[in-house]
Amino acid sequence: MTTLKINTLESAPEESKALLEKSIKANGMIPNLHGVLAGSPGLFETYQTIHRLFLASSFNKEEVTVVWQTINVEHECHYCVPAHTAIANMMKVDNAITEALRNGTALPTEKLQILHEFTLKIVRNRGQVSQADLDIFYAAGYEERQVLDVILGLSQKIISNYTNHIANTPVDAPFQPFEWKK
Repeated sequence: MTTLKINTLESAPEESKALLEKSIKANGMIPNLHGVLAGSPGLFETYQTIHRLFLASSFNKEEVTVVWQTINVEHECHYCVPAHTAIANMMKVDNAITEALRNGTALPTEKLQILHEFTLKIVRNRGQVSQADLDIFYAAGYEERQVLDVILGLSQKIISNYTNHIANTPVDAPFQPFEWKK
């Protein structure tokens, strides 16, 4: 088992302190993931920026949840699955969506299922998708922008999922009720 340091305001590099203060303001605490990311100011800033951009993407809150949790579950991220379950609850996403993603069952709508399957294809095939895959995605009502927005979400999740794997980041108390294992 590996671990990385979970930084505090006192122990973080100077360049990360303002980002940690923003995290406290937004979350009422420093999530352990943010404490780990603070060890690299550039990575932490990149993660925060991508997070903000993905939330402002062309996806609604249900679709954001589908992309995030599809990737988290596929990457078997012990930290992000519970964290994003809590986030989905705060965003008032239908619990049926979250539970389907956590348990690997069918999503409640065909459009969300197609988004889930397309996201999985991008992850599993490292971006190598066929024209037929794109055609199915487009026929569901998505466009080229959403293809690129899935990649934006994946960029964020690679940072957090890989960091959590290496750091063995402890799940924060607010997320512990949603603990998950594949």
